[in-house]
Amino acid sequence: MLKRLLIACALAVLAFPTSVLAQRPQQEVPYLFDAPARVAGASGRAEAPKDTYVDRTSDTTHVTRIGGQEIRYTATAGSLPLVDRAGTVKAHMFFVAYTKDGVTDPATRPVTFAYNGGPGSASVWLHMGTLGPKRVQMADDGFQPAPPFKLVDNEESLLDVTDIVMIDAMSTGYSRPAAGEDPRQFHGSAADIQTFGEFIRCYITKFKRWPSPKFLFGESYGTTRSAGLSAELQQRHGIELSGIVLVSAVVDFGSQEYAPGHDLAYATYLPTLTATAWYHKKLAPELQADLKKTVAEAKGFALGEYLTALAKGNRLTEVERKALAKKLSRYLGVSESFILSCHLRVTDARFRKELLRDRGLMVGRLDGRFTGLDADYAGERQEFDPANTALQGAWTAMFSDYVRRDLKYENDIKYDTSGNVRPWSYAEFQNRYVNMTEPLRSAMARNPFLKVFVANGYYDMATPFFSTEFTFDHLGFEQTYRDRVSMGFYEAGHMMYIRPSAHKELKRDVAAFIRSCTK
Repeated sequence: MLKRLLIACALAVLAFPTSVLAQRPQQEVPYLFDAPARVAGASGRAEAPKDTYVDRTSDTTHVTRIGGQEIRYTATAGSLPLVDRAGTVKAHMFFVAYTKDGVTDPATRPVTFAYNGGPGSASVWLHMGTLGPKRVQMADDGFQPAPPFKLVDNEESLLDVTDIVMIDAMSTGYSRPAAGEDPRQFHGSAADIQTFGEFIRCYITKFKRWPSPKFLFGESYGTTRSAGLSAELQQRHGIELSGIVLVSAVVDFGSQEYAPGHDLAYATYLPTLTATAWYHKKLAPELQADLKKTVAEAKGFALGEYLTALAKGNRLTEVERKALAKKLSRYLGVSESFILSCHLRVTDARFRKELLRDRGLMVGRLDGRFTGLDADYAGERQEFDPANTALQGAWTAMFSDYVRRDLKYENDIKYDTSGNVRPWSYAEFQNRYVNMTEPLRSAMARNPFLKVFVANGYYDMATPFFSTEFTFDHLGFEQTYRDRVSMGFYEAGHMMYIRPSAHKELKRDVAAFIRSCTK
């Protein structure tokens, strides 16, 4: 009898429908603004600390000309307090908003929320490079200027087509946690998205912008944030977006991460390396003739013969290895012996040191057009990124002056262009690559009017354009997703707007995109 009972129990367990197990919901990430943070007071009881953050919001009026049109606008610089449901201030988030004067109906005027990435970067780069009414003047073709630096009017600002709200992520710029709040609670992908979502909800409430068409404009890790934020705004706050602009996107980290047994990134990086070699005139004459044609050829080779060969691993014969190295040398502008020493897997870091080694130069990561002198010619480690250092001093100096002189905003704390947010938590992505494709697809599925524009730099080795194309090829398999995603490609790097010709093209494309979303 006991034996029959045990058998029956075992059969019952085996017969339990696996679909029921599969439908068990995943553990939800706790909402940062649900419960107040408390510290122990003198009484020993948990009590709210006194918030000592001092912020003086400043409003100033200005006039500029964009595309021959005079634009009068108000700049508002300051912080919004982010409050939990118990009324405790958890953080102060700094922003600079540019709003066009004389708009009678805000429901017809788009508002764009913009930010950089990092994670841990303030939004000074987009602010003073492309979106704001003033920009830092670079040297010819966007290269490093000599000090003293200069601000000039930004004729490519988007202020003619949309109001702009520049936001600094927590622990960057002037954004800070409230007194007694642990800054680490904000330093993670989920918490970051929640914080930006709460800021946007607070902003459109305070400034009466709920009816306005709303856009997100993120760069680099800011595109990771935007993809997740699209679902956060929609599903937690009931905020629907009209469009999302992704500049130098990284939505699926798996499409550009090198790892043993994971060969995809070698293929998706290859066209960027080809374009960089083209710029420095390291390719054969037939490939130097036309950049776009050469890039298209490299893309076909990368996801075709090259990725297929890499998938064979050590089953490749010596003859096959040498034949593949010869073809790779043609697309990369480096020697076959170097490629063979890398086992046919040339990382972007190795490439940056190797491409111009014969000239004693390294090339930039953010923008492969830039070159610099490294500490030595060996290995793959770079002392610095010449594309990054070209901007750091000029942008920091000019914004620090601009925010006080033009915007009349005063704050004695340090403006952190690169805040200390490490370690950054990706807890919800444990044991898998960070991938925000699904939240974005979900938001687009629920809002059939939501469109996405992706801006890519050919010479960007931080977020390679072919990785981005691969990601959006897998966003969703119904035609509607492909129809609502458009892309622009520019002969520049990660911050394509520092090159004047690319900046004009970017402005033209994004302005057209915003208008198409608000018809």
